[in-house]
Amino acid sequence: MYVKSTLSFMQNTFFKLPFSFIEDNLLADLEICKKHKFTAHFNTNDYEGQWTSIALHSQNGEVDNIFALTQNDTKFKETPLLKKCNYFKEIIDSFQCEKEAIRLLNLKPGSVINEHTDYNLGYEDGVFRIHIPITTNNKVQFFINAQEVKMCPGDCWYGNFNLPHSVRNDGETDRIHLVMDCLRNDWSDTLFAQCGYNFEVEKRQAAYSRETILQMIAQFKEMNTETSRKMIAQLEKELDKNQAC
Repeated sequence: MYVKSTLSFMQNTFFKLPFSFIEDNLLADLEICKKHKFTAHFNTNDYEGQWTSIALHSQNGEVDNIFALTQNDTKFKETPLLKKCNYFKEIIDSFQCEKEAIRLLNLKPGSVINEHTDYNLGYEDGVFRIHIPITTNNKVQFFINAQEVKMCPGDCWYGNFNLPHSVRNDGETDRIHLVMDCLRNDWSDTLFAQCGYNFEVEKRQAAYSRETILQMIAQFKEMNTETSRKMIAQLEKELDKNQAC
């Protein structure tokens, strides 16, 4: 059946990694970053309120390039801002794998990231997204696959963002995370195995549902970039292939 099974992904939906980072050091580097302008997130249909970002690793090395998708196999580069943030750089370097987009993402008080799915952003796709909270509050609600994830400053979490996810900040302070997109390798396989990742479940994964593919196409149309247009073409081929089955 051509529907992604929610149940089969339960074991791999999200989990905390065995790292703990120093909150005061995170906050110190955040203050450096706050001297620069954060850019409004490009997926305007995905949120209400204020959701902004600044890049530490981007495709052209600029702080305002907050796109996470690769373009023409371009290698991501450190931004000048990262060179000023010694603790962030120490954290990033401790992950023994290649990195793509690395950003600070800020969800302002009273703002909501609507439920949505991302494209090829689960460990099974060879890419994994890491969240390290820097500032948060007890009125932040973060859901992945209808399960609430409680993240505290200094924690380190993996989530499968192919699955439906949403965030709301009903508190009075900013919710700011250091978010890293990393490429899977033997080091990360060993790490995930230690955390209980189920590789057998991964092998049994099903394809995206038609509804999910259509939702992703709509999101990529909003972005209107060369890479997003390529993604749309790829997704439309996948739709055609599955309609023929």
